Amino acid sequence: MEAFGEILRIFGDFIRDYVWEYVDCHRKLEEDLNEFRSEFQVLKRRKIDVKSRMQAEVHSGQVVKQEVRGWLNDVRKVEKDKQDIEERARRVPYLKRASLDKLVREKVDVVKRTKERGIFNEGLVIERAPAHGNTIPTENLVGEISTKEEIWGYLMGDEVGMIGVCGIGGVGKTTIMKKLHNDLQRETRFQNVIWVTVSHPLNVFELQKKIAGAMGKRLREEEEVMMRAAALMEIMRRKRYVVILDDVWQKFSLKEVGIPDPNVQNGCKVVVTSRSIEVCSYLRCKIVKVKPLLQEESLKLFLDTVGDGVLQVPGLEEILKLIVEECAGLPLAIVVIAGSMRGVDNVNVWRNALTELQVRVSSVKDSNDEIFKRLRFSFDRLDSLQVKSCFLYCSLFREDYVFSRRELIECWIDEGLIDGLPSREAACNRGHAIIDRLEKNFLLEKETFQSFIGGYLFGSYGAKMHDVVRDMAIIGIGPEFGYMIKTGMNLVELPDEHGWVKDTKKLSLMENNILKVPLSLSPKCLSLSTLILSSNPNLSEIPESFFGEMLALKVLDLSRTAIETLPNSISKLENLSALRLQHCKKLKYLPSLANLRRLKKLDLHKAGIEVVPQGMGMLISLEYLDLLFCQNLREIPTGILPNLSNLQYLAVYCLRETTIIRNLEEVARLKKLETLECQFDGIQDFNHFVNKFKDFQSAIAYSLGVGTARDMVKQSKYELVINECEIGEECVVLPNNLEDLWIIMSKNMRSSLNKTVMLEMEANELRRCRIWRNAEIKCVVELDSSSSSSLCCPVLDKLELLHLYKLPKLCELVRVEGAATPPHILSNLKTLKIGCCSEMRKLLPLELQQAFQNLEEILVAHCEQMEEIIA
Repeated sequence: MEAFGEILRIFGDFIRDYVWEYVDCHRKLEEDLNEFRSEFQVLKRRKIDVKSRMQAEVHSGQVVKQEVRGWLNDVRKVEKDKQDIEERARRVPYLKRASLDKLVREKVDVVKRTKERGIFNEGLVIERAPAHGNTIPTENLVGEISTKEEIWGYLMGDEVGMIGVCGIGGVGKTTIMKKLHNDLQRETRFQNVIWVTVSHPLNVFELQKKIAGAMGKRLREEEEVMMRAAALMEIMRRKRYVVILDDVWQKFSLKEVGIPDPNVQNGCKVVVTSRSIEVCSYLRCKIVKVKPLLQEESLKLFLDTVGDGVLQVPGLEEILKLIVEECAGLPLAIVVIAGSMRGVDNVNVWRNALTELQVRVSSVKDSNDEIFKRLRFSFDRLDSLQVKSCFLYCSLFREDYVFSRRELIECWIDEGLIDGLPSREAACNRGHAIIDRLEKNFLLEKETFQSFIGGYLFGSYGAKMHDVVRDMAIIGIGPEFGYMIKTGMNLVELPDEHGWVKDTKKLSLMENNILKVPLSLSPKCLSLSTLILSSNPNLSEIPESFFGEMLALKVLDLSRTAIETLPNSISKLENLSALRLQHCKKLKYLPSLANLRRLKKLDLHKAGIEVVPQGMGMLISLEYLDLLFCQNLREIPTGILPNLSNLQYLAVYCLRETTIIRNLEEVARLKKLETLECQFDGIQDFNHFVNKFKDFQSAIAYSLGVGTARDMVKQSKYELVINECEIGEECVVLPNNLEDLWIIMSKNMRSSLNKTVMLEMEANELRRCRIWRNAEIKCVVELDSSSSSSLCCPVLDKLELLHLYKLPKLCELVRVEGAATPPHILSNLKTLKIGCCSEMRKLLPLELQQAFQNLEEILVAHCEQMEEIIA
């Protein structure tokens, strides 16, 4: 019995110790969980503090250290661990609490170590690597090396903050500064290099807007100039920058604009280019004069432009040298004249050119004439009146205005400068050829035309007139052709009747602040064919008498005015061929257009009209009708569209609650229609259109939009933009011949692109896809074991460009469940751009590299978690 009792005692002690151990584990687990939670809260507050410091310091032009990024990643892991532990603590069986407590103790130590590592006594940031902006396209610099080096010395030194680059028009000031701007991109000394073309007259509001935009900021539009200057000053004082103000004509103060004085303390520089030494002196600049080229330098530039082959023509070398002498060392004159002689190998033609040039230059009276006469020579050598007229038309716009090619060609078509061709597409092709010709002759400059799309700066090629070339066109040529140009002159009222030149044919009063037209004004302009009053934002009324003596008028532009009604007298303008009323948001009423039988273009883009104009069905010559984004317009009455049998271009806004959507059947009957622009409210309406008009789509070009109204991008012939749209459960049915797809800020998108859109396999032409600012998408392609062939994802078979931007949940390009990655997914992709995708870690793992066999270009920006681009 004693032995049995001893066994019971030992067993009892074991049970007691075991029970106490688990009671203690229960108590300890609660204590350790509370400690873990407490330490985690301290860590969480430290993370908030670190992020606040990061935002302040990065805003000052610095970037976060990799050490800090790694710490934030570790904090995210701790956050996930906490979620896991809290979930396990709720469900843990009693007998497993000890093992959980052991895990909690380990995690407490991890939290403490992570917390200690988050102090960062030496700061969170380092200096940002230079990312100043885009390089500017420019010509080769011949001569002027010493001038460039002098300016560079002042930029790199501490003694000079304000630099003034002076010289006559066409001497090369802008070219030198473009070269220096591009050189500064590679320097770490400055955080921002800002280029702003100022032009004449000076507009402080626009200058502030351009500088802030170049620094990635926006100023409040409604604020006064003084308040905007204070805001801009606050932005700029945190940066070390170079501001290049090109083509300054007027005196102003930096303080008025909001530019801090450049000095040794802030290390900033301001460079001004101007034809006026007086302006540069007023700004207290160190003046650098740009001198004309030497004869040897001039000859080199001429030969670089015209081609060295001309030296092989016998007897031409001496004539060349004489022609170069007549250019007086002015680079603009040299390249323009050389461009006009490119491809000429007949000595007699060269001799005649020399004679013409000498005759012109001999009549020079002042420095403006000195360059104008030389440039006029190049204009006279244009081979047709059509090309000359197209060139001259560009001078109607303000100085340094950048045209999109499409805009400029449309204006030429409106004027009848491009006509007699079998289709609108042929006319547009002719327009592109004319722009190319003018660029090759250096009478137009190739320029980047920029616009914001979905918060992203998007650029395409446009054209611009050099300010000296424009001056030559206005002063030296315009009067001969009946041009009267008062663009951007800050006019507040129209000229009185004596100020209208009787023989004027084209009059531009655009971009002024004209408030009203006097009731009694009726200018006697019987020859006037073009009147442009666009961008007078406060012009609200035109009296009946105004058009009484303008019966020859062919083009009338009142776009971007506050006009509310048009006078009935417009119905008498029977020669009118183009009526442009874009962005006239207050316009409610148009008089009858029934008499305007020659009207070819009616542009009511974003106008406020509520009903279509009376007599629109009588416009038998109409070729272009834009009713896009007329959001007050409820319907196009049945029967109107079929009467417009010559219509080539149609833009409409399709709303489900109106009859416009039903009129698409009438649209299909327009046999000459070449281009359709259509905006749909939602996916259902859009899918209805695509399914019903498949055959119709293949015959025309189109720009289609779904969701929130926005101007079309127009980068290709077949384009779809889905913008701020609720996509939902219904797949987007893509048109068969679609080339460009944009998905911007759209909600409820599925987890991948191929599960969001649907395209017939045999008709896939999609070449470019951009997905921007979407919170749902996790991958571009998502396949499972039953769909692991590239045949199951036809929408991407021919894709050449893929641009992914601000997709916070995107973590991989291709996701395949339960099978190997198909070798031909995205196999035609050439360019891959990815930016601001914070969860993307590995862009091209090994298993994807065979699929991306044609990839030529990868651009990655602001993807903080990116560890590996190519495995």
